[in-house]
Amino acid sequence: MTIEQIIFFILVMILGSYTQTVTGFGMGMIVLGFVAQFDLTSITFASVIISLMMLANGSIALKGKIDVIDRPALTYALIGLVPTLILGVFLLTYLSRDFARILQGILGGAIFMGGVFIMLKPEPLKARSGNLSFSVAGATAGVLGGLFSIAGPPLVYQYYRQPFTLENIRLSLLAIFLMMNIGRLIVLGIQGELTLEMLWIGLFCVPAVSFATIAGRRWPPPVSDNTMRRIAFLLLVLIGISLMLTA
Repeated sequence: MTIEQIIFFILVMILGSYTQTVTGFGMGMIVLGFVAQFDLTSITFASVIISLMMLANGSIALKGKIDVIDRPALTYALIGLVPTLILGVFLLTYLSRDFARILQGILGGAIFMGGVFIMLKPEPLKARSGNLSFSVAGATAGVLGGLFSIAGPPLVYQYYRQPFTLENIRLSLLAIFLMMNIGRLIVLGIQGELTLEMLWIGLFCVPAVSFATIAGRRWPPPVSDNTMRRIAFLLLVLIGISLMLTA
């Protein structure tokens, strides 16, 4: 990457980190979208940097606020996510490219319709969903994460429909994605996929990501809970459109 590309990449990381901090998700979609649009680097390279930056973003955003999280929901979501993430990776190996694209198009359409429907009526459920539903959402997220590197939508949909505070929702999502990316980096390290250039670019991004995360904690958008829920589901709509166009 040239110096100009690195600077632009860091600016995109700032935008992604701030969005991730205030909503609980979005960094991957934003960064990969800009990378693909402006051909900054390969998607594989960028996804590794994103995983590295998730460690900084999640650690800073969660500092001193772990007690806010609904721990049973978090635990059951991870129970569902971990094994199916591995399954999704194996499925990607065996599915043909054409069939995988068909699945991706269907997935994009489902996410798009779900996001539109909930965005129009963002009020949460009256009662918390059962623990099993969090495991199902986690399992679905794991498969999608393994197949398409987009694990967020099922968990975002599940959490933003709960009668939780927005702080609970975003911190829970950040905790799940933090743990997931730790595991992903460990697997990549074992496979020898981490390069020195990735680590150097990641090191350059850390100060900017840390600043954006702190800014997100201290100066979130001055909007109501319902408006923030609409923003979250608007991001889901954009993810759905992106998947359909890619497919």
